[in-house]
Amino acid sequence: MNYFSEENGSLIFRENGETVMVTPWGTNSLRVRSAILGEIKETEAALLPKEEISGGVIHLEEDGMSAVITNGAIAAKLIVQPWGRALQITFTDADGKVLLQEIENGGALQLKARQFKTLPGGSFRLKASFISDPKEKIYGMGQYQQERMNLKGCSLELAHRNSQASIPFYVSSLGYGFLWNNPAIGEVHFGLNTTQWVAESTRQLDYWITAGDTPAKIMEAYADATGKAPMMPEYGLGFWQCKLRYYNQEQVLDIAKEYKKRDIPLDVLVIDYYHWKRCGDWRFDEEYFPAPEKMVQKLKELGIETMVSIWPQVDWRSENYEEMKQQGLLVKINAGIDVQMDFHGNNVFMDATNPRTRKYVWEKCRKNYGSLGIQTFWLDEAEPEFTTYDFENYRYFAGPVAEVGNIYPREYARLFYEGQKLDGQEEIVNLIRCAWAGSQRYGALVWSGDIMSTYEDFRKQICAGIHMGLSGIPWWTTDIGGFHGGVTEDEEFRKLLVRWFQFGTFCPVMRIHGCRQPVEQIVDASGEVREGTGADNEIWSYGKEAYSILVKHIRIRERMRDYTRSLMKEAHETGAPVIRAMFYEFPEDASCYDITDAYMFGSDVLVAPICHENAYSRTVYLPKGAKWLHAGTGIWYEGGRTIVADAPLERMPLFLREGRQAYLDEMLR
Repeated sequence: MNYFSEENGSLIFRENGETVMVTPWGTNSLRVRSAILGEIKETEAALLPKEEISGGVIHLEEDGMSAVITNGAIAAKLIVQPWGRALQITFTDADGKVLLQEIENGGALQLKARQFKTLPGGSFRLKASFISDPKEKIYGMGQYQQERMNLKGCSLELAHRNSQASIPFYVSSLGYGFLWNNPAIGEVHFGLNTTQWVAESTRQLDYWITAGDTPAKIMEAYADATGKAPMMPEYGLGFWQCKLRYYNQEQVLDIAKEYKKRDIPLDVLVIDYYHWKRCGDWRFDEEYFPAPEKMVQKLKELGIETMVSIWPQVDWRSENYEEMKQQGLLVKINAGIDVQMDFHGNNVFMDATNPRTRKYVWEKCRKNYGSLGIQTFWLDEAEPEFTTYDFENYRYFAGPVAEVGNIYPREYARLFYEGQKLDGQEEIVNLIRCAWAGSQRYGALVWSGDIMSTYEDFRKQICAGIHMGLSGIPWWTTDIGGFHGGVTEDEEFRKLLVRWFQFGTFCPVMRIHGCRQPVEQIVDASGEVREGTGADNEIWSYGKEAYSILVKHIRIRERMRDYTRSLMKEAHETGAPVIRAMFYEFPEDASCYDITDAYMFGSDVLVAPICHENAYSRTVYLPKGAKWLHAGTGIWYEGGRTIVADAPLERMPLFLREGRQAYLDEMLR
């Protein structure tokens, strides 16, 4: 009996209704799919489609009980185990070292590496199980609000929430990268005994694995497989001003003029949510923005780009609601009253997975924003933020949310990116609150959501930024100062804001935002209470001492344009993160793998934020294999050691890697 065959470049296994397909999929990479009582489906998910399959070498053993497929530096050995005739797959690198291995199947325990449990309607609850090396270290997986680098031992929800972006790709210290190519709601458990991936509802198993002897090679293979970020526009390299919220055009223009009066560089001014009357109108409210075209034109004359907030919610009272409902362009609820978010009214979400919805919404935004000269958008609420996150209760055009829900933020970014491209816009960056695998190819600049204004949350964002870079999302940022809880006049918050601002200077995009307290109530001409406006959040709002420090760092950011632009070019061409884990640059240095509060900004700048209250010094580990220049003191240090660096309020520790220190030292003064 022969369990294996070669079909169109793929290795196929069949037994008792299960079909397993292993396919070469990019350099040193394989894609594994499995289906029960059906053919393997060519689903889009995260991987870019392949026009042809080539490069693999398949060897079938004569006894029909095993087979091997090799693609460059990776091989998969498939063995039929005699007790229960179950299949076990083992992945090895070019030297034969085991990278990843499914659990043993069958036997007395009757375990299954690929366990399908039938659900009503023909889908399955799927669990895929792998043997775990307890010494392995795991990084990536998107953005989870925790102060942790090595994810070994963690259990993670495979679902999006406000400030949580689930991107199911990780980089392993063992020399491989793994993508769970499945947008279903689920979970993953990186246990010490097994690694288990769970999809609550799916049609087939689908994952991708690549071998690489450095994190950089792994990330480049992943970017080739899922897409690369476009080139960041020039205005993405400078400083962005934002607050919750500039509620009329006079405020917007006054702030812009003040920046110019003070000769402070400003690239983007952001107009936040509820500049509209109702969610789903996708246009300026004439009461507060009576002449938006003139406003945008004046900002352009000042050299400032206008960014406007977009929400995917559609209020029952919106001028577009009835048409969108009739045309089937909205997310559907499976049962009950169709209210998906209760905020300033009853709202449902536009269905970004529906091509007709994407066309409809873009036409509204093109007419009401693009025609005014606005070319960059803030795509908020991108998870989307269902009020109760009862994922099983909703359905998209693409399928039940339990089965496909995690693609929503990517399709939301796609809506705008493809619309802008169709209108001839070449350079595109849109701020968005969530992402999934492949979002990067649609110009998605992810920010970390509505986080608190605390040192603890600050520290979590450092970890989040590093993990996002290792998840294939090179464009990432935070609300400088945090979103909730910051009081403009509070001296302790001012210190936190300064420290966060220093960190923000060395993020892919530097943007200040937040709901500063106290909030002022806004009532419109009809007497309706509108969304309020927070306290001042401009750099001159926090006292003279803070002001001088913030201006200094904006000017540092300006002087760094050539360097930052080079990092964006590298991200565009290779998929390299802009914020990099220490081990990304120094994979041979074991001490770099557990650092949670420092990182590399590109290859040449080591950033050590001050992220603890009332701290004016901190320990910094300097990696082996380089000499380091302290940008503040001019002192040289040999790598492979930990030092204590002073950090007065006006300065955080920065270290320049030998080789480009003269060029960078001039910029960072």
